[in-house]
Amino acid sequence: MKTDWNSPPGVRGKIHKEPHMFCRQAESAWRELMPGIEVRTLVYGEKMLMAQYRLKKGSQLPEHSHPHEQTGFLVSGQIRLHLADEVLDAGPGDSWCIAGNRSHWADVIEDAVAVEVFSPVREDLLP
Repeated sequence: MKTDWNSPPGVRGKIHKEPHMFCRQAESAWRELMPGIEVRTLVYGEKMLMAQYRLKKGSQLPEHSHPHEQTGFLVSGQIRLHLADEVLDAGPGDSWCIAGNRSHWADVIEDAVAVEVFSPVREDLLP
């Protein structure tokens, strides 16, 4: 399916078979995952999904794992990312890659913004 940029907003942003997809920032809605952690899906295709997170100081993303490989980039703020026995005190410009099914969690040290890519697509993050 091709995305028609002249279509109403509810029609845009569907999975299609073309290699590129576009999303205007205003079209992507924020939703609260848990207190202090919000997410919005930016773009997605057949094999990956990109999401942006707003993280409030003092919040925690609890320990979890999922089958998706996950790469991330910290745009602003500071978080402490835990991967089993490894800890990364991440600041702006730092990045990470987490293998699928690997337990991880994060403490938010300062208000932060992160962008993450998941493969395969995380269906729980589809708009």
